[in-house]
Amino acid sequence: MTRIRRVCLSSLIALTLAGTALAQNAEASRDYDIAAGTLTQAINGISQQSGVQIVYDIKLLNDKKARTLKGRLSLKQALEQTLAGSGLTYEFANPSTVVIRKAVVVTPTSSGGASKGSVEVEDSIETLDILTVTGTRIRGATTPSPKLVISDVQIKQEGFADLGEVIRSIPQNFSGGQNPGVAAGSSAGGIANQNMTGGSALNLRGLGPDATLTLLNGRRMSYEAFVQAVDIGAIPVDAVQQIEIIPDGASAIYGSDAVAGVANVIMKRDFDGVSVGARYGAATEGGLDTSEYTLTAGTRWSSGGVIATYKDASVDPIYATDRDYTQKQEDPQTLYNGNDLRGGMFSVHQSLGDSVELQLDVLRNERGQNGYIGYPALYYRSKAQTDVTVVSPSIKVKLPADWTMQAGYSYADNKSEYWSYTTTRATGGTTLDAMGCYCNESRSYDVGVEGPLFDLPAGEVRLAVGAGSRSDDFLTHAYISGTKYGGNESSKFAYAEFSAPLVGPDAGLTAIRRIELNAAVRGEDYDSFGKVTTPKFGFIYEITGDIGVKASWGKSFKAPTLLQRYQNRISYLWTTQQMGGTGYPPGSTVLMSYGGNEHLGPERAESWTASLDFHPQAIPELNIDLSYFEIDYTDRVVQPLSPTSQTLSNPNFANFVYYAPTPEQQAQLLAEYSSRFYNYAEAPYDPANVVAIARDEYINAARQRVNGVDLSGSYRLDLGSGQLAFRGGVSWLDSTQQNNGLQNPFNLSGQIFNPAKWQGRVGTVWLAGGLSVGTFVNYTSSVTNTFATPHKATASFTTVDMTARYEMLEREDFLSGVTVALTVENLFNREPPLYTPPFAAYVPFDSTNYSAIGRFVAVSLTKHW
Repeated sequence: MTRIRRVCLSSLIALTLAGTALAQNAEASRDYDIAAGTLTQAINGISQQSGVQIVYDIKLLNDKKARTLKGRLSLKQALEQTLAGSGLTYEFANPSTVVIRKAVVVTPTSSGGASKGSVEVEDSIETLDILTVTGTRIRGATTPSPKLVISDVQIKQEGFADLGEVIRSIPQNFSGGQNPGVAAGSSAGGIANQNMTGGSALNLRGLGPDATLTLLNGRRMSYEAFVQAVDIGAIPVDAVQQIEIIPDGASAIYGSDAVAGVANVIMKRDFDGVSVGARYGAATEGGLDTSEYTLTAGTRWSSGGVIATYKDASVDPIYATDRDYTQKQEDPQTLYNGNDLRGGMFSVHQSLGDSVELQLDVLRNERGQNGYIGYPALYYRSKAQTDVTVVSPSIKVKLPADWTMQAGYSYADNKSEYWSYTTTRATGGTTLDAMGCYCNESRSYDVGVEGPLFDLPAGEVRLAVGAGSRSDDFLTHAYISGTKYGGNESSKFAYAEFSAPLVGPDAGLTAIRRIELNAAVRGEDYDSFGKVTTPKFGFIYEITGDIGVKASWGKSFKAPTLLQRYQNRISYLWTTQQMGGTGYPPGSTVLMSYGGNEHLGPERAESWTASLDFHPQAIPELNIDLSYFEIDYTDRVVQPLSPTSQTLSNPNFANFVYYAPTPEQQAQLLAEYSSRFYNYAEAPYDPANVVAIARDEYINAARQRVNGVDLSGSYRLDLGSGQLAFRGGVSWLDSTQQNNGLQNPFNLSGQIFNPAKWQGRVGTVWLAGGLSVGTFVNYTSSVTNTFATPHKATASFTTVDMTARYEMLEREDFLSGVTVALTVENLFNREPPLYTPPFAAYVPFDSTNYSAIGRFVAVSLTKHW
């Protein structure tokens, strides 16, 4: 309380003594160039471009939009134009600090004027703004789940060049799965841990890239390769307005895959002018030479706008010989594969009158990748080419009585072709071993309406309902052998969401400022496994204007991947000794099934979260959010016999081994799994010698339990002519799994090639005029090497990143609109913690948690006209 009094007193003194300076600050003109987007982004942009600190309660600005602000304006004019129609106003606390507050509604007097002390609020120009926020389909509602928002301003301040770098910086995300830098040996943590295409996939809570849903402007993208990853790195960062992430189950809103959460990449609707940019960088220890060229252009007219982006990037590999700790690897071996990317995005929106708006989003890019794995006598080269296309038209219509309608269609295609070569060192000869394609295609249609049902004293009760359909196609085609497998899946869905404010601030209740309930349910009917229903309930409780509590409970699901359903069905013949058997007659064998299973059901999850939000009104610069979550993930699809060498000896595998099979049962298995038959028993197949059938095809058997804590916060401090912003987050994760009902749960988190228990990223950004300097510390705790006997923990991993960025704001020459930036990642060149791998070809560090890049330095230059 003493600190609050000091702040108030100093503000009053400053207002009294610095009136002249305040007026000059308010009236001085400067050039502003801020794209349309959220009101939060617009206010932050005005603060950065004016050099004036602007403080506000984040809840006042949440979910409000702002138009493009461009031209030579005074600070007063910039604020008035930006806040017009928002219900907010501003006042100067001192010459360098502006406070955003709620505006008092004008009360007409009997003479037709405004009552004394009221603030007139300019009427807003009517806009077709009917977008809902991520995590809810209710317009203007607050999601009861925790929410992360990463703006384009934050992306620039922290020096991220693509969205893959952004998601790998989030403590709630695991960098395993499909991501560049995931090296040989990582698949010991699961089939998803591999870098086949060079793309970047979200992997919230480490539940797998197929258990996090990634959206582009609310629409689904196509899956990539064979594990249903979605390449968020395919989206050009220059076209991004912000990323909104809900790290909570969201199938009741979005359907399949949203078990760990959902990420929605929201694109800029408008861009005025043309920007060209270049970026060059390299790792100081060698490798990763990077060159990037970007072009962004757009314009805005009275009833619409357009933006287009293009990017051409090339990244050289990091070879094992570039690092001291991998000198023993056979050359050539890549720690980070080389890749290149060309592509862009086009988005246009056009209003038809006051009630209809059309929008079209088109994404297209091509990514290539090369990597090597070395052995003493030979080495392998892998090559991939991935083409991504997304076309998404939509229509938005304002209906009577504040109801709205949205309808859209999305087509997405991902073609990932691969080539594998073997080079024999003795002869230098190279052979093409394999080439083929993982081809994914998806289509979706949906229509929904949203609006008020009736009024309560605390506000409107609103409803959103809708329906649609979705289809996915998957094909694996091996070009050399001609082998093809795959299939398709389609579903129809309907949803409803309900929001009811039970108590509002006007109720005047003690310790109850606001109570709001939210409920949603979604039903889907798949042509494969049938119907599934997912409900979700949310509760929002604001104790005071400073403290709020949110809680949610819901069910989610994930349809089995099309690879898991349609993969080649093959059979093996093994000796009992190879399967871990003892005491069996000589020549006895085991017949094993392996591959897809069309009868798989959905993976199901039950999750709940509880969040505490602390946003003190007396210190509007401070925001702290604390969340606890639990996920019970059942019916997970696995191949149950892992490792297969313990098939006959491990009691946990007993449910999947059938002894003394009849010749008829063996014949049925061979007929069902007839794509190929591999005999590793060193003797011809004889039904009389088969003592057991082992079923290792995909089944719904596993259970994973995950719980943890997320802590995030931010604080802004006015220092002289600049502003110092603190922000960051820390996550703790506990995850266990059991592959069948007989098995005891075993740890996943904190184990090698799985998420670490602790992850965090915290830092500061200094802003002064056009200058920003960001410094961030990244921390990943140790993981246990389960290949060692006894098990041994690695060291933890702490790195420091720095970015300095300067925008030329006010000039009359060619340098106007120029931005220069210097980024240094891993400033102190920390090497990844090492372990002893079980095989020589595996790199000696956990590449899913730790990076081999080392210190990376990049410079960029951008010019805007």
